[in-house]
Amino acid sequence: MSNDVIEVQPLTLHIGAEISGVDLSQPLSDAQRTAINGAFLKWKVVFFRGQNLDHAAHVAFARQMGEPTIGHAVFGHIEEFPEIYSVAKFRTAQVNPAMKMAKPWTGWHTDITAAVNPPMASILRGVDIPPYGGDTLWTNLAVAYQGLSEPMRGIIDNLRGIHRFQAAADTGNAAYNERVKKRELETKHPLVTVHPETGERQLYVSPSFLKSIVGLSPRESEKFLELLWEHVVRTEYTVRFKWQPGDIAMWDNRATAHLAPTDIFASEFDRQLYRITLVGQVPTGIDGKPSVSLKGQPILAVETELSAAAS
Repeated sequence: MSNDVIEVQPLTLHIGAEISGVDLSQPLSDAQRTAINGAFLKWKVVFFRGQNLDHAAHVAFARQMGEPTIGHAVFGHIEEFPEIYSVAKFRTAQVNPAMKMAKPWTGWHTDITAAVNPPMASILRGVDIPPYGGDTLWTNLAVAYQGLSEPMRGIIDNLRGIHRFQAAADTGNAAYNERVKKRELETKHPLVTVHPETGERQLYVSPSFLKSIVGLSPRESEKFLELLWEHVVRTEYTVRFKWQPGDIAMWDNRATAHLAPTDIFASEFDRQLYRITLVGQVPTGIDGKPSVSLKGQPILAVETELSAAAS
């Protein structure tokens, strides 16, 4: 078998595949990178088992797939590696870790859709993994769009929604609220976007960040969004991944939403992952019109962000 050959094993009908036959600690060949990107676009989230990368190797792999952003546009990065954001059991971005899931879509999100150019991809690395619990789920927003009735698609095709980071209603996490106020992000995105590489239409309705639909009354907006959010998290559109130490998950942030269930907070187990996001472009609707920033600046490559912060 050629060293350039990788194997792709789908995990469900619509989303998720494991990739084997590649060592991510080494530079990828053009053929490997092309094959990985093809699987990434088709299956929306791809998994690499037992890679055991350190921070430097994580960054090196990410740079072969795109331009890393600052670790997190609002919540910063770890020391010495500005590309990496710590996804720990208890972290600033977790507003209320003891909260029970009030609704089926609570906690589901697409990364940083409050920005005008959300990341095109996220690359998450498992380090400290509980023996059970602490899984992650993803859903395919392109298949979810196709799963809507034709009349419903006709209604939402040209609607737009307001996405923002929003301070927590309770004051139990002052650090979260302070970070949100320091870098306000708010954007008007189409409810249906067109994927810049595949041409697919996807239902762009991140439950954690999408707050209202432009032009609808508050009550209309609330009920409409609940209908769409309930729809996108249907089990047939999702994959659930059980982590092992050293695993890597890379997902298309333009066409998925994901969830870390809160079951980990009912255990004494620790959970530590690290994430890198790649610079994305401004989404466009099916009318060809781009998203519009209402507050905040685009998410830039990490070098540009650091240079601007230093000046």
